[in-house]
This record gives sequence, C-alpha cells and structure tokens, in this order.
Amino acid sequence: MPKTTIQDFFKKKAARQKITMLTAYDYTFAQIVDEAGIDAILVGDSLGMVVQGLENTLPVTMDEMIYHTKMVSRASKNAMVIGDMPFMSYQASIEDAVRNAGRFIKEAGASAIKLEGGAEVAEHIKAMTKSDIPVMAHIGLTPQSIHRMGGYKVQGKTEEAAKQLIEEAHIVEDAGAFSLILEAIPMELARRITEELSIPTIGIGAGTHCDGQVLVIHDVIGLFERFVPKFVKRYANLKEEALKAIEAYKEEVEKGIFPSEEQSFK
Repeated sequence: MPKTTIQDFFKKKAARQKITMLTAYDYTFAQIVDEAGIDAILVGDSLGMVVQGLENTLPVTMDEMIYHTKMVSRASKNAMVIGDMPFMSYQASIEDAVRNAGRFIKEAGASAIKLEGGAEVAEHIKAMTKSDIPVMAHIGLTPQSIHRMGGYKVQGKTEEAAKQLIEEAHIVEDAGAFSLILEAIPMELARRITEELSIPTIGIGAGTHCDGQVLVIHDVIGLFERFVPKFVKRYANLKEEALKAIEAYKEEVEKGIFPSEEQSFK
C-alpha cells in the first residue's frame, strides 16, 4: 500500500470516506498503528502528558518533538506522519515558525506539520505552505492555550463563540491549510464547519460529522488513566494486562521458576 498523501485526504472527503488518525510517539507503537492501516500518525505534543508525565503540553521542546518524530517516521511505511509544533516554536515570529516546521520535514522525516490557532497564525500558515511545508490547522480547544481558556473546556458553545470558530476555520483554509482539527466543540458546529470547508476536518471530541477522527493512542488502548476525556472510547485495557504480566514475572523470579532450562543456554 502506498504512503498516504494530502491528495488522499481530499479524495476521502470527496468520496465521504472517513479519515483515520492516531497519535504515536515511538517506533514500536508507530509500527503497530501503521500495520493496522491508519491513514495518518500525529506525533502530538501530548507526549508531554502521556509519555513524560507532565501536567500539560507546554514544557515540550522542539528537540524532543524532533526526537520522537524521527522514531515514528522510521516505523511508518504507509501512514502519513505529521509533526506537532510545540508551544513557543511558532508563536514568536513567522521566521521561527517556518524554520521549526522545516525541521520536522528535513530532520525528522515528517510529511506535514500541525499547529494550533486560527486567525493569529494565518500568516504563519501562508509562509509555511509557500515553503512547501504542508500544514494541518487546529482550532476549538487548543491545549497550548489552557491558561487563557481556563482549562480543558468545550469551545464554541455560545452563538458568538461558534461564529468566531466558523470564521477561523475559513481563515486557516484560505491561508493554505490542507486539513483542520476540530477539538472539543459541539457536534452541530463541527457539522457546519465540515460542510462549509473544502478541506477535510478531523475531529477529537467534535462528534460524528467530521471527515475523520483522531485520538491519543494511550487513551484508545487504556494505558493512560490520570483522566479520561468524555470523547474517548477505550478499545482495550493494556495497563491491566501489562500489570498482570509484570506481577507474574516478579512472582516467578522470586520463586525461582524463571528462568527455567528452556530459557537457559547449555
């Protein structure tokens, strides 16, 4: 199967075929996600919480994102790899934005980047796309803005807030974004945005009407338990299975059962 491209995103939207996306942060999980046939892998700055154990995504650095994206790119044979621009890697200037976005393509092997924001990053998106760096935009709940938003809250609930999100969706599309993540917004608002845009929308907590869906892999397989957002569906409980396996290993070592002759050299 050939590697997923931006054109495949547009073809799926036109054919009303759902786009599938998951996060991954290392070689092993990226290999599994790729083998499952997922269209795109987002190397999200969410690694700050699910991999590094941080309280939010803000401390994650560009060098850390490049490091993790390199591992994912090595594993991905078919899925498009998208690198997530971390906090303060693009906000200070357009020049910073283009330079850091370029690192994902040049150093880390990604095919595109994602950045949070609407109108305030439109010029950044234009500059990136002019530099042949494909951009996935992200509006609604933007985790890098948690201090301004007052926490992880559903966005676009009032008529005024919904109107603003619709405007921002059109702005990032006009700026050249090839797709748009809609996070934690009412499903009818997501439906309207999806119908009005020519670019694909990817939902996370945005209901059923988006052109595709994305979730954090640790949520999907039950490895992250600090909190579980309403929009998450767990398809497995790997923490429980891993805990059982490790406890069994501990017991066998303590009782002298492992290693046996089968695991020993003669």
